[in-house]
Amino acid sequence: MSQSRTDGTESDPTRVLSALGNKYSAEILCAAGTPKSAQALSEDIEIPIATCYRRIEELVDAGLLTCEGRQLSAEGRRTNIYRRTLDELDVDFSSEQPTLSRKRRTEAKNKLQDQLTE
Repeated sequence: MSQSRTDGTESDPTRVLSALGNKYSAEILCAAGTPKSAQALSEDIEIPIATCYRRIEELVDAGLLTCEGRQLSAEGRRTNIYRRTLDELDVDFSSEQPTLSRKRRTEAKNKLQDQLTE
């Protein structure tokens, strides 16, 4: 499974739009406001786990989702935990190529949200 990308691919509008165009991608991003495993996302959205893993991979590659670390599952296995990297995404189609502007999630917001959900 991919980790967070910082090699410039996350600013590629085509990759971002392609990832968002896939079924369940938006639902995964909405559900990943707090750190969740692929299994938890799959259960929350009620989609097959294999589909969830594919969408997660695409969203991570597009820079919209990041792996925040690993934790033990109920079965005692180490699982990746994911969270979305942004709260808003604006797409501008007025030029020859689409441009994106993002409202990134700050670490402070992540920590505050984590405390509120504990």
